[in-house]
Amino acid sequence: MQAKRRQTGFWVPAREAFWLALEELRNHKLRSFLTLLGVVIATTTLIVVMSVVNGMNLYIATKIANLGTNTFVLSQFKWAQGYEAYLQALRRNRPITLEEYDFLTDTLSGYEAISAIAQAESGPEARFEGRSMSEVTLSGITASHAFIGREKVAEGRYISDQDYHHNTRVCFIGQDIVEKLFPAVDPIGKELTVGGHNFTVVGVGEKIGSTFGVSQDNFVFIPLGTFRNLFMPNLELFVFIKAPDSQHMMELEDEVRVLMRVHRHLTYHADDNFGINASDTLMSAWKDLTGTIFAVTIGVVAVFMVVGGIVIMNIMLATVTERTHEIGIRKSVGAKRSDIMWQFVIEAAALAGLGGLMGVIISYAVARLVDLFFTAEVPPSAVIVGVTLSTVVGVFFGIYPARKAAALDPIQALRAEK
Repeated sequence: MQAKRRQTGFWVPAREAFWLALEELRNHKLRSFLTLLGVVIATTTLIVVMSVVNGMNLYIATKIANLGTNTFVLSQFKWAQGYEAYLQALRRNRPITLEEYDFLTDTLSGYEAISAIAQAESGPEARFEGRSMSEVTLSGITASHAFIGREKVAEGRYISDQDYHHNTRVCFIGQDIVEKLFPAVDPIGKELTVGGHNFTVVGVGEKIGSTFGVSQDNFVFIPLGTFRNLFMPNLELFVFIKAPDSQHMMELEDEVRVLMRVHRHLTYHADDNFGINASDTLMSAWKDLTGTIFAVTIGVVAVFMVVGGIVIMNIMLATVTERTHEIGIRKSVGAKRSDIMWQFVIEAAALAGLGGLMGVIISYAVARLVDLFFTAEVPPSAVIVGVTLSTVVGVFFGIYPARKAAALDPIQALRAEK
């Protein structure tokens, strides 16, 4: 019962103080709005940056770092390394060769799928019956890439094992090629000229979309052997390896590393002269970058919050002076020091909290606008952090004016002019 009375004794004055605070805010709209500007700007900045970073994280995870489920890539370099490390690797590392791909295919155990892909350094021109398309993404692939790559068959078929082993001149194309070169024609079975060589279209891929505004559907895939004979005699491969499940992925990465080191005759103390890359490699590097951006944002937000808090404190001090007579009346009819203090603390918290809510609304509008041209996704945690932080700032900077109001002598307060 005593605990219940204590709770009642706290919440009733607190609720009353909250409504009194809202009444004061409504009575002084312009002053309250100007007071809120610092908190509104800080909250908006915080949530917008968190939204852009969150949107970028989702974008990177789904569009760029998405190598496929339980898939990693063996390549000449380790991705997302520092510039100095890249320069060292450029001098030390050599490309992954077709002979090494065949070695891994025959020796590696426990993988679900393994494939190789090589891409032309400069995009050649593609032509069909008077129509042309410059700088298409031309790649040579193995047939097994169908089980790993994100390019899925929409019409026709993929590059087959027979195409790969016999170096046939066939191609599998993306939707951009179809739309620009075959707008009113079924492309299957037609002759497409790429880089001065003719290829029979055997399949069309499903639409993928764009990454950072760059279309991913302007690709032309041909058998890897054909690609080597016509475009790149010394192949520089990316080898995709898919594990059966996430538990075996690290084991498979370690096995690939050991096999490559043995095959390249690396000593125990020598660094790897190749790179093994998984989705978390890119995500880790990206999060390091966004962590730096977020740290800078926190510094800016902190400055705005402190400025906003100081303004709130000054306004609350002015409010105490204006309402000295009212405070004297309340004390004379039995209000305790704690009641007066809670009233002004809650008023400052309500003021700052309202600023936080306004910042949330503005940030949602800004995030939607940013999302139209770039990417932004407001995370629920950003809203919670923004409103909570602004309210805490209000409480912190409202304590001093509240203590000053609570310490007023009731007789001296009553003598103050209204």
